[in-house]
Amino acid sequence: MKKEALGKLVDIKTGKLDVNAGTEYGKYPFFTCAKTVYRINQYAFDNEAILVAGNGDLNVKYFKGKFNAYQRTYVIENKEVNLLSMKYLYYFMETYMIHLRNGAIGGIIKYIKIDHLTKAEIPLPPLDDQKRIAHLLGKVERLIAQRKQHLQQLDQLLKSVFLEMFGFFDKTYTNWTIDTLTSHTEIVSGITKGKKYKTDELIEVPYMRVANVQDEHFVLDEIKTISVTKNEIKQYRLLAGDLLLTEGGDPDKLGRGAVWQNQIENCIHQNHIFRVRVNDKSRINPDYLSALIGSPYGKSYFFRSAKQTTGIASINSTQLKKFPIVIPPIELQNRFATIVEKVESIKTHYQQSLNNLETLYNALSQKAFKGELDLSRVAVLVDVTP
Repeated sequence: MKKEALGKLVDIKTGKLDVNAGTEYGKYPFFTCAKTVYRINQYAFDNEAILVAGNGDLNVKYFKGKFNAYQRTYVIENKEVNLLSMKYLYYFMETYMIHLRNGAIGGIIKYIKIDHLTKAEIPLPPLDDQKRIAHLLGKVERLIAQRKQHLQQLDQLLKSVFLEMFGFFDKTYTNWTIDTLTSHTEIVSGITKGKKYKTDELIEVPYMRVANVQDEHFVLDEIKTISVTKNEIKQYRLLAGDLLLTEGGDPDKLGRGAVWQNQIENCIHQNHIFRVRVNDKSRINPDYLSALIGSPYGKSYFFRSAKQTTGIASINSTQLKKFPIVIPPIELQNRFATIVEKVESIKTHYQQSLNNLETLYNALSQKAFKGELDLSRVAVLVDVTP
């Protein structure tokens, strides 16, 4: 398939505005390097464009109409409308973004130069085939967005059910016993990486990193291992029902954690993660405890207690041990845990569907940009917005 340097097909500009130029209820979209699209009352562009974040996570967006842009956001405009479909370019840039991230320059804040865009080699099938590819990938992308929305709705459902069941809407939770977390749990920080051992009798085991522990779920697609002693395995080994909490990060991520269900055998945890193990499950249900800590009630406590520096907040074991745990009747906690189990079963179904769709999208996009996709049964549709 013929390829062409992107710079020969498009004009690439940048916005002129400071990142803080937006207005909350502005009339027009304001594109910065964030994934979120903000608003503004003045527009500088009125066309069909691809927006590429010049730093940060280097995301890509498509828009047609009046808008404005931050000075580190690249605005790509088509100058060869008979050769290039902008929606096809959008989906090409989605796949090319992996290359851009790998080639990004810098440390914590990565950035790309205009050459990374102008020198990109884009495959150029016939214009109608480009539109077919955009239509096909767009359908799969919308299904992916739908599955993600379903998962978010289920998470919101659980949070609302929790607040309603345990009286956090009308403050009736204050009628129940409130005690310190340390009175009902064992709280342990994890293994320190990079330790030096005097023995060669080490055992390699999987361990949970901060990146693995998210809000109410685990991300287990990349599991790393560490070599430790037999005693350390015994000390740090995770058991079903353990609540894992990260010690810090962005302020809105305080209290981030999930209940371990023994997804990985003989797994331990690193020192930036707290393991909270309930002493008596006839008094405290781990699913209830996890929801309590992750609720507005829990996050409010951690936000007040945390040490904060330059946008990073962290808690220590002393603050965690003092967490004021509300203790409703165990029957009510168990009823909530049953709801959690049912919702998690539905989420597992949606997550598998999402994984399959993302695999399909990746396979289709790879074939499409190699010219290996059979497009004979794909209709040519106009104006399919990503």
